[in-house]
Amino acid sequence: MKRHRSVQLAVVPLLAGVGLVGPAGPAVAAPAPAAARAASAGTEVYVSRSNCKPAGDGSEAAPYCTIGAALAVAQPGQTVLVQPGDYAENVTVTRSGTESAPITVRAVNTSRGLVRLGHYTLSGTPLTISGVHDVVVEGFTLTGRGDAVPVLISGAQRVTVDGIATGVGTLPAVRVTGSSSAVTVSRGWFSGSGTAATGVAVEAGVTGAVVTANTFFKTRVAVTDAPGARITGNTVVTDCTTGIVLAGASTGASIRNNILRTGSGPVPAPGACADPATAPAISVAAAATGNTEADYNLVDPASGGAVYRWGDTNHADLTSFRAATGQGGHDILAPVLLGEQQGTQRGWIPLTAASPAVDSADATAPGATRTDLLDNAHADAPTVPNTGTGNGYHDRGAVELQGGRTVSGYGVQSKPGGSSLDYTAPLTVSHAWPTDGPVGKVAQRFTNDRFYRVGPIVPADRQLQRAGTACVSNDIRFDNFRVLPPSVLEPLGGDCEVLGAMFTPVAPTRLLDTRSAVGISTTVPVAANSEIVLPVMSVNGVSASNITAVVLNVTATQPTSAGYLSVYPDGTTTPQASSVNFVAGETVPNQVTVPMSNGNLRIRNNAGGTVHVVVDLQGFYSGFGDGFKPLAPTRVLDTRANGGAPVPANTYRVLDLSGRVPSGAKAVVLNVTATQPTANGVLTVYPAGSPVPTASNLNFVTGQTIPNLVTVPVVNGRLVIQNVSSGTTHVLADLAGWYGSGATDGFVPLGPQRILDTRSGSRLAPFASVDRIVPFLDPNGNDKTPKPTALVANLTVTGPTAPGVLIAQPKGEAPSATSNVNFVAGETASNAAVVRVGADGSVTLTNNSSGTTDVIVDQAGHFIATTP
Repeated sequence: MKRHRSVQLAVVPLLAGVGLVGPAGPAVAAPAPAAARAASAGTEVYVSRSNCKPAGDGSEAAPYCTIGAALAVAQPGQTVLVQPGDYAENVTVTRSGTESAPITVRAVNTSRGLVRLGHYTLSGTPLTISGVHDVVVEGFTLTGRGDAVPVLISGAQRVTVDGIATGVGTLPAVRVTGSSSAVTVSRGWFSGSGTAATGVAVEAGVTGAVVTANTFFKTRVAVTDAPGARITGNTVVTDCTTGIVLAGASTGASIRNNILRTGSGPVPAPGACADPATAPAISVAAAATGNTEADYNLVDPASGGAVYRWGDTNHADLTSFRAATGQGGHDILAPVLLGEQQGTQRGWIPLTAASPAVDSADATAPGATRTDLLDNAHADAPTVPNTGTGNGYHDRGAVELQGGRTVSGYGVQSKPGGSSLDYTAPLTVSHAWPTDGPVGKVAQRFTNDRFYRVGPIVPADRQLQRAGTACVSNDIRFDNFRVLPPSVLEPLGGDCEVLGAMFTPVAPTRLLDTRSAVGISTTVPVAANSEIVLPVMSVNGVSASNITAVVLNVTATQPTSAGYLSVYPDGTTTPQASSVNFVAGETVPNQVTVPMSNGNLRIRNNAGGTVHVVVDLQGFYSGFGDGFKPLAPTRVLDTRANGGAPVPANTYRVLDLSGRVPSGAKAVVLNVTATQPTANGVLTVYPAGSPVPTASNLNFVTGQTIPNLVTVPVVNGRLVIQNVSSGTTHVLADLAGWYGSGATDGFVPLGPQRILDTRSGSRLAPFASVDRIVPFLDPNGNDKTPKPTALVANLTVTGPTAPGVLIAQPKGEAPSATSNVNFVAGETASNAAVVRVGADGSVTLTNNSSGTTDVIVDQAGHFIATTP
């Protein structure tokens, strides 16, 4: 474990002499560091004006700064996600997709901001789509000087411009021209000043244009010499001007499901026009009537103008129109009963519940959209008869009338069945009325997401890369984020769940030995007050990006002066913590659990002299593996008991724990102590039946008593303790817990976090206890954090006035015969510990000596109960 060390913590020699570390030879070296790589092309390309990288590659971590930069490299099937902000640029789409894999350019509008393209200081067209095919552009709000059309589509095929919004001057808002075909303009907002402004102009030579589910406010649709147009489901509000115009040879058109209000005055209460002749709802030139169909349109009669100008004839009512043309059999001439305009830059005009548009449209009309202008599904109003075709309850116009909605499932929760780091946001919405699809949108940002994602309100599954807090921020809207809220919503926080990682043990594996160039290219010791980098890019095929922490046995040997090692993840601030304390000439090991960051670990020598370092891997935490079962500390081996004999030189003792742990146990956590050794040496602990590894677990010198925490695999509950020494030694082993089938507790790294330091209060008296050490849960104060089942910490004794042992055990349980830290008068001694908490969630520390001492506890993490 990492150990926190303050400047007051003295480093005092344990005993004179130099211990052994174990055989000095190469075993399994850490993989070489991988070269930096560019972000994968993937299916998404990110653009962010405020969070971009000048040399970005379009990944979420390094977005482009401009839309143009992303479009210059976009490939078929990719989606360019443009984050909220003002993009003062004119964009030209020059690359094409395919029919099955279009290039999509999506404005990610959220309550935190809209995506605006263009600027009043820029001349020219903000968005040009020319000579390309299979392109979709969604959600942009366009601004400009008014000296050019906001959107120009020329010579393009299979292009969709969806959900845009722009004001209209004397020029059209969207101009489709140049022999384009199969161009769709859908779900847009086009607002004018009251003159005969054009929202969408489809010009000569264009074929198969679709204009659907848009709202035209004081603007119109104009199609000229463009056959095969589909004008479907639009809401058209003009001020005494024609709403839909088909001019020239625009034959074979379909005009269906539109709402037309061409009167004067407020939207909900239109009045008559001074000159009704200027305000026919729909005008179809004589050359455009061939094969053109019109039906299911709703026309408000308030203007006094003709319902249709068909050819050269004005039809003041539907009876005459039907009789003359055979068209309009399901048209309605009645007050349309629209509501007040909603929104400004990205507005819309809703229906009222009494409107005859409700549940009366043709759901099978050419160009009908799956959802309305607000991207809500069609809803069946229960008190309105279904008079439409298809499912019978599509509404006419651009905006569907909706009933009441209830959203549930806020927050996140763990998701059993896969990785322990899988979690779900079970967000759902229920509608008071039947619908034919999802209603509403949510902007969500999960832990590890840099940007919000907008989508339907449905459950979403995610996976944390590393154990810790999984959060989600939900921003629910039913207007497709067309209106910004009065205040910006807070980012992530509150809706969180803490997830723990599982453990995978490995046979002790040497990753680093500076004496023999294992894991490093030289045999030079680590210089004073410097550090080395140890790459651990993957373990057992699991990449470092998916490893929460590694469990290491770290040994300092041959130090030329007193000091300490700090082992910590690369890319983080050097901690004021110690992992291994040493004095000149001694060899000291300690188990260290180190969180992972970018695949590199840093080992810093905080000493005035040099030191060699040996690192042995014992296991790692990730989303897959086995849970932990903490136990009350139990002594499972004491070779001194009942006059027992020590372990002979260069021999081993098999420790059978099959009666202590279940058959499904794969590894155990032991505190192993060497005492009364007659010569310098090491203990190596490894699974039964395996060859003796190069790695060592515990170093000792003649006459010394020294413990070390060991995590070791077991085979049928059995392990081996090898005495690599020319002398004998007694061995003690205290069981703290096991990993394996049936154990479910997961590890959460947190720290180093100092949770006790008696030097700032009262020293621990002889045979006295600190009764309640409570594991620290969350530095952000999240009260939803699960209570820990066990504490992972580094225990340090400093300044003891008499020899003794420090014992850690669950609060409220009977005194244990085990030990965690052995010390002598005047020394500073430390050891890692895994301690089950008591019923009240705390741990008791006991100074088992006749003298006083200070005690320091630095938490490295804790275990929590997880869902099996």
